[in-house]
Amino acid sequence: MPSLKEIKTRIASVSNTRKITSAMKMVASSKLHHAQTAIQNMLPYEELLEHILKSFLVTVPEIQNEFEAEREVKRVALVVFTSNSSLCGGFNNNVLKMFQHVVDEYMAQGIDDILVYPIGRKIEDYALKRGLHVAGSYLSLAEKPKASDCADISRELQIKFIAREIDKVELIYHHFKSAGSQILTRKTFLPIDLSTESIGLENDRDLSSNIATAKAQEYLRKRKAAEESKQKSSAQALNDNFIIEPNLDAVLGTLIPKELNLQVFTALLDSNASEHAARMVAMQTATDNANELLRELNLQFNKSRQQAITSELLDIVGGSINN
Repeated sequence: MPSLKEIKTRIASVSNTRKITSAMKMVASSKLHHAQTAIQNMLPYEELLEHILKSFLVTVPEIQNEFEAEREVKRVALVVFTSNSSLCGGFNNNVLKMFQHVVDEYMAQGIDDILVYPIGRKIEDYALKRGLHVAGSYLSLAEKPKASDCADISRELQIKFIAREIDKVELIYHHFKSAGSQILTRKTFLPIDLSTESIGLENDRDLSSNIATAKAQEYLRKRKAAEESKQKSSAQALNDNFIIEPNLDAVLGTLIPKELNLQVFTALLDSNASEHAARMVAMQTATDNANELLRELNLQFNKSRQQAITSELLDIVGGSINN
């Protein structure tokens, strides 16, 4: 059995650790709130732009654009989103596992020309360690999402796709549904599917709370079941008689790149919010574990202290009797 001094030292150590994890949990909670606000401010614009574009393309079926054309896949680009730091549970490991699975899948098909756009230190280090071709370093984006930087990445991918330098682009990131639920997502970026069936499917985020409790997760499960029970209806065109100004090429040349830029920015915001939510949950779990460990250590300390006092009393009583 450890001595009282050893138990007290361990109690002090666990208490200090609990202070750190508790502080990190509050910091992550604050960052999550800002990330949720950013998504909330962006969602109405994203959904309406997507609806206008796809409804327009459905209404004018003779439109042909170079971003829809599917072709034989020989060269692939992967845009992968992780964090720069650790202590966020399985957030980064899950992304890296899916990334490795996708790479192995393409390798099995004989496609070894894979270009990686690593958003975050973890995926950048992972890709470089495995000798994959990395397009650049985007460490700052993982910390501070910027729409302009995302647009630069999107434009570069569009140019390479049109020039046939790459034949397919995929995004790998965490889709943020709520503070207690982040869904690992693999999404085709190019060529794009301009059908209206998927409009609004990813706008299922719960941005009203950053509490990841069992009760909150039960609420999310019930809400998801209720949503799935409803009959899904396909999106309808906003108008079947569009007036195009100045011309069709100018409109498509503006709307489609904007929508593609927004997809990359949305994925980044999703990943950023998911990281803070995962870190908040991980630090909350660590704090709870520290509290439980402190309770056990205090109980052990009190038992050991009581045993020491009892032994001293027995020695005193025994000495008195002998005298």
